[in-house]
Amino acid sequence: MGRTGTTRRRALMVTAAAAASLLTGCSTEEPEGRRTSGSAPDSGRTEAALRRRLAAVSGALRDQYDAVIAQHPTLAVQLAPLRAAVGEHVTALGGAARVAPPVPVPSDAPGAVKALAAAERRTSDTHVAALLDAEPELARLLASVAAAGAAHAYLLTKGGGR
Repeated sequence: MGRTGTTRRRALMVTAAAAASLLTGCSTEEPEGRRTSGSAPDSGRTEAALRRRLAAVSGALRDQYDAVIAQHPTLAVQLAPLRAAVGEHVTALGGAARVAPPVPVPSDAPGAVKALAAAERRTSDTHVAALLDAEPELARLLASVAAAGAAHAYLLTKGGGR
């Protein structure tokens, strides 16, 4: 295996180890003081609100993909799979309507892709930050969505041949 293959293999092992530590840290046991037998309805409302907020964040990212594709149709083939994945994240989180006004799209295609990569990183960071407030099942979903966002940002920058 060449040097590039070894580097990629190490990167995959580090990523897998980080994901495993996130997922194994999500147990079904409640931390001390986190939940009492009477707080289940409050917990359900809190999780629903968190899901709505995060779905709106992912929905804004999906809408940004749509705006970039509309302004730069030559990017549609490259961006369609990533946009579809973000749409699936919105659905998994509970759906979201357009909440914020559309973000301005750079007039040049490379600038538009760079802006999407930055939006993917911000969205991924938001999902990672929400892990602290999420119940175990939602935390696992958020970890997966955040990892996908990080992968999208990579593909939009270094992995896309740009």
